[in-house]
Amino acid sequence: MGSVDLIAACLDSIRQIGDEIADTIVYVDVGTLEAFQFIGVFPLLLELGARAVCSLENASPLDAVADWHSKFSHPVRKIVVLTSRLLSDAHRYILRCLGNHGTVSHCTVLTAISEIGHSAYVDSPLGPDAFREYETLLVQDHEELFNKCEKSNKHKDNISYTGSDFTTDADKYSEWGSGVHYGSNYESSPTKRNLFDGDLGQLEAGGKRLSVTVSHFPMIFSPISSRAFVLPSEGIIADSCLSNQHEDSLGPGLPSISTGKPFDSDEVPPGVTLTAQFLYHLSNKMDLKLDIFSLGDTSKVIGKLMMDMSSLYDVGRNKRSAGLLIVDRTVDLLTPCFHGDSFLDRMLSSLPRKEKMSSSSVTKNPQTPSKHSHAAVKRVPLDIKVPFETVFKKEEPKSRTSMLSEGIMSFMSGWNSADVEPEVTWLPDYSDKAHDDKLGSDLGTLNGSLLSNYAGVCYLEALLDRGAKDGLMLIKKWLIEALQHEKLSSASKGRQGATSVSEIHSMVQTLSQDHLSLLRNRGVIQLALAAEMTLLEPQSSRWDAFTSAERILSVTSAETTQSLASELRDFINTSTSVDSHKQATTMESSQGLLSFRDVLLLTIIGYILAGENFPTSMAGGPFSWEDERSLKDVVVDSILERPSSVKLRFLDGLDNELEARARSKDVERNNDPAEPASSTDDFDDEWGNWDDNDNADDQKEEAYGDMQLKLEVRDRIDQLFKFFHKLSSMRLRNHALGEGLAALSRFETDGYSRKGLLYKLLLALLSRYDVPGLEYHSSAVGRLFKSGLGRFGLGQSKPSFGEQSVLIIFVVGGINTLEVREVMKAISESSRPDVELILGGTTLLTPDDMFELMLGS
Repeated sequence: MGSVDLIAACLDSIRQIGDEIADTIVYVDVGTLEAFQFIGVFPLLLELGARAVCSLENASPLDAVADWHSKFSHPVRKIVVLTSRLLSDAHRYILRCLGNHGTVSHCTVLTAISEIGHSAYVDSPLGPDAFREYETLLVQDHEELFNKCEKSNKHKDNISYTGSDFTTDADKYSEWGSGVHYGSNYESSPTKRNLFDGDLGQLEAGGKRLSVTVSHFPMIFSPISSRAFVLPSEGIIADSCLSNQHEDSLGPGLPSISTGKPFDSDEVPPGVTLTAQFLYHLSNKMDLKLDIFSLGDTSKVIGKLMMDMSSLYDVGRNKRSAGLLIVDRTVDLLTPCFHGDSFLDRMLSSLPRKEKMSSSSVTKNPQTPSKHSHAAVKRVPLDIKVPFETVFKKEEPKSRTSMLSEGIMSFMSGWNSADVEPEVTWLPDYSDKAHDDKLGSDLGTLNGSLLSNYAGVCYLEALLDRGAKDGLMLIKKWLIEALQHEKLSSASKGRQGATSVSEIHSMVQTLSQDHLSLLRNRGVIQLALAAEMTLLEPQSSRWDAFTSAERILSVTSAETTQSLASELRDFINTSTSVDSHKQATTMESSQGLLSFRDVLLLTIIGYILAGENFPTSMAGGPFSWEDERSLKDVVVDSILERPSSVKLRFLDGLDNELEARARSKDVERNNDPAEPASSTDDFDDEWGNWDDNDNADDQKEEAYGDMQLKLEVRDRIDQLFKFFHKLSSMRLRNHALGEGLAALSRFETDGYSRKGLLYKLLLALLSRYDVPGLEYHSSAVGRLFKSGLGRFGLGQSKPSFGEQSVLIIFVVGGINTLEVREVMKAISESSRPDVELILGGTTLLTPDDMFELMLGS
């Protein structure tokens, strides 16, 4: 059998549905769009015969006009919808698509959630036969809305999407609450009718019933490379809760702390059930027979759910054997919190992301009790945007780059006249310096998403194995090769040594001067622009400051708890002085210095390190009462010192009070220099006002309000430090798991750099070591031998994860790019470099994402 390749598997799954895609308009939701962007699947969809690929949430009647094949032999008869959410969540958008295209007679819906997943999800109104139920529901709702619209149009003329009607789409969509416009539209207008074969009227007059097909399409995920993947951040699986609200929970986006206690079947979070469904169907799609192992309580539940879904038929088929290891993110929180030596990790933390759409799952099933509803996890979208405006900056008035930017701006302006005039005079002159600001802002909307597969070259996979310096040198090498291929020369082409931002910028400008060169090398140019943004200030200095502070904490944590607490106090005090300096000098950023929000992340790291190095001093936390009291005091003082910059979850409900305090502090700061000094000459004038105590009462009331606010903030800080205690005591909650994690310390091959859990765990399993806390979930055949045939001496021995030729590790809660680099290094250092390893996770994490999951707003 061939090697396992995630990108090839995704593309093959698209080819398998080529018959459904041919001659259709393909609609994808935001989650599917995010997944497809990584592998660049849109050219394949057009190759398979799709008329157009459009956004499901932003569907428009004009989608039918964007026919890439330009045949126009007949109107659109079929649409295909690919969604990463529940059918009930996508329902209103699918109805809008059907209402926009009156000629559609068949609708195919491909969802990433299986029928069992729909029936098991609490907020889904569909049952075990979810697909057939939804087919009937969609046809009924479509016909009902269509009949209502026909009745309302009997006494008025048909509305056509021509001329000035483009401005009234919002009014027409609002006629039905779902935003659907039914009735005659642009496709069935007389002008459009003349372009086709003439059978359109017969199709409409016959009142042909809409045909709907719903199928399961599990291959909607985001491959970072051929061996690493995450789930779409705006899909229902990643958005669903991984833990319920209880004392062992760190937040809805992370698994609960492993305590060894069994889960109640009624308390399984929806994200856990959907993750088990996804992994099961993914293995079936890739023809893999799994031996399942788990590390952590939540992972154990996922393993059991997967075994309950398995059958003798699935096991007995001719499939390739593989080992699946499911790991809780909470078993190792340090690795994603650290700012490690990973070029991609540093890049992802610096680049802007697309704004997350409001979750469509807010519409709950009214028949479901509210106590069972789960809030959606707000994950940062992986739709990473690399602005291209630096490419179009004009260095000379008549340069070719200037001409290109003018052409793009003219294109973005769009046509605002019905007839094309011989001389178009309404387009603005973008060569003028007066339009520089507009040029920069509009071109800032020209963004490119990172691709794991660009023209057959896996750039992201090559960068995954690189540190910060090596990654930059690799991008420089690609730029030099592109310049040589285009036969262009650059001043920095043959320069040796460290690579600077100006050098990268110069090479990008040279490579993008020609239109064709820019298009041919846009993948390399995009990565170079992303690297350039990563090295700019203040992002670069902030990352370096983090790495220095984390190195100090790692060294200090091996000494005493007093020294570790002292370092944390110094970081908090420094952040307070930095923020005060920012406010006093109205500076937007202070390069190389950390904010209060940053030092809270360092405090999380400090408490976890203290729990690992001092596991016996856990009565009230790893620090003494005096040290922790001093830490609480400096945190309270920091919040009250600059309350306007604090938007955190543990301060929820105090926003108005903190904002009022911030305004009063601003007034005091502005009034203090202007107040004249008091003089003894005014003593007689003030004599008569001594009995007036209004001012004194106001001061007392203000002082009372400040004291009350301080007490409330202190109460919140006490709860915050209880949360820190949970982080430091994770290894003591589950003794077997704690012993296993402690035993893995022998695989720290480098004493100067800390390795993550996955690196040490993989080395141990490949070396056939037994890891305490690791649980094996027997397959259906294993259960059969154990229950029946085992009594005849035909028992099955427990398999080892490391003996498989294909290994899959899935981290419930997310992975970061440093872990991808470390597990690949572990494979190369092991005695089995031929092993094929796939690493997956709920989402792609950065240190800022970890802070948001635990303490975010």
